[in-house]
Amino acid sequence: MRKTIVLAVAAAALAGCGVLPGVPQGGGGEERQSRPVSESAPASAPERQPEPPAQKSAPPQQGAVIATKQAKVGAGDMYGEARVDLTGLKRQGRTVTLTWVVTALDGKVNVHNGFGTAPLDFTVSGVALIDPVNAKRYRVARNGTGADAACVCSDTQGQFLGKGEASTLYAVFAAPPADVSTINVEMPRIGVFTDVPIS
Repeated sequence: MRKTIVLAVAAAALAGCGVLPGVPQGGGGEERQSRPVSESAPASAPERQPEPPAQKSAPPQQGAVIATKQAKVGAGDMYGEARVDLTGLKRQGRTVTLTWVVTALDGKVNVHNGFGTAPLDFTVSGVALIDPVNAKRYRVARNGTGADAACVCSDTQGQFLGKGEASTLYAVFAAPPADVSTINVEMPRIGVFTDVPIS
């Protein structure tokens, strides 16, 4: 009799845990939540456009050319003629963002390490803004203060442009004083663009 009671209690305990075959398994229901969500989605969901704000606010892109310069750049078999079109110098709070397009006109244009501050610098960190009125030079912003702080700018690694190819680049700087409406832009191997308007 005692054995029968013990076995009956054990069977009841196992059934409650869902271990016996044929008995529904218990649980928090987490595994079942994905099914009702897909079933409850209306049939017309693909036709809805839930992101109109994203469509209205276009991603950053080049605008009209505000300054342009042509130059011969490189050395040896990596020598070519390039045109650089500045497409924006936009003030946003305490920063300004410079955008530009490099187009190879002839030969092979080295963007790979042509705009950095050292031979193994594959960024555009060598670009600077020069405020001649206040005698200040603005370097590309960094994401820290240490020696390994990365610039807030384009990565150019592997960019060697053939004739007709182009690369769109950007760099972020601390903003000059609010009363500065134009500034000079200095680019390694290209030269200086003078009186570039800040928008």
